[in-house]
Amino acid sequence: MISGCATPEGTKKFAQNSGVNQENFKEFQHLVLSNVGIGTYLGDPDSKTDELVTNAVKQSILSGVNVVDTAINYRSQKAERSVGKAISELIQENKISRDQIFVSTKNGYVTNDADVQLGFWEYVKEEYTKKGVVKEGDITSGYHCMTPRYLSDQLDRSLKNLDLECVDLMYLHNAVEGQIKDVSKEQFLQNLQAVFELYEQKRSEGKIKFYGMATWECFRVSNDDPQYLSLEDTVNMAQKVGGENHGFRFIQLPYNMYYDQALLGKNQMIGEKNISALESATRLNIGVFTSVPFMQGRLLASGAMPEFSDLKPSLRALQFIRSSPGVLAPLIGQKSSEHVSENLEIMQIPPLGEDEFLNLVKKLTS
Repeated sequence: MISGCATPEGTKKFAQNSGVNQENFKEFQHLVLSNVGIGTYLGDPDSKTDELVTNAVKQSILSGVNVVDTAINYRSQKAERSVGKAISELIQENKISRDQIFVSTKNGYVTNDADVQLGFWEYVKEEYTKKGVVKEGDITSGYHCMTPRYLSDQLDRSLKNLDLECVDLMYLHNAVEGQIKDVSKEQFLQNLQAVFELYEQKRSEGKIKFYGMATWECFRVSNDDPQYLSLEDTVNMAQKVGGENHGFRFIQLPYNMYYDQALLGKNQMIGEKNISALESATRLNIGVFTSVPFMQGRLLASGAMPEFSDLKPSLRALQFIRSSPGVLAPLIGQKSSEHVSENLEIMQIPPLGEDEFLNLVKKLTS
């Protein structure tokens, strides 16, 4: 297994040697991270897609991207293996070193293994139930489990899949969204604290560097919604568990020119002031990665994207997201070499300045 994790020195060296516009890197938690990342969500769990994902990750990294995102349930564990293969091959080819690449994965959803010839529930029974990893009542109706025993098991499987001794960022995956129909908010918060305690333990063991929450609804919906979560309260919980040097430093949420609640919604509160999720994250020193930049291609259809520059639609979408204050990087799900090349043309173009972005938002919302 490959040792180490992303470091300030390694990520800085990556940026300097990337051959892309240096404005396309942001420093956060002393790491120098590309303002575009590659995601690995969609695709069939077959060997053909494995090859596409591995090649897309390699091409993205060689094009100046050092943020790679995956999850254990993506393609039933095969996405993680494809990412691991890509990183291992690039290291073997002396193209990169482990300390230059920021790798995030997620756990929480119950997953099978596409490389094991068992049905979903048969796999769950053999791998989790019989081995005491889960017991009756642990798995919700949303196919979600966030017991420390299960998450610890999943972390070890992720590290094996990725062929890494340490993952830079472990997200708890859609926790509120996957749990709240079956547990009270009070019970959920108790369970969340237990997860943070587990993640802090895994940090001390050197298995994860940071942790966070990859979400769909909870940081975007109004505060009267059952799925709502206060980002400030979540950070306070992490401080209670891990002290000032706690590892809860990142969140992930959907954001694009149509899913704009993270920017324009005033659903989070700090003190007595209602502010947006992105502003709240900035004030709390939380880095934000964003999902669905193209709404799985729907934003790239003819006429779907506002024409605020002469960039092609995919680049306009990425330019808007990555220029938004508080966003570290949108995560692009891309597989074909042609799409990688097309999307990563953005790495040769600087992001919008803050005034440019604010003027654009005023224009688009007027």
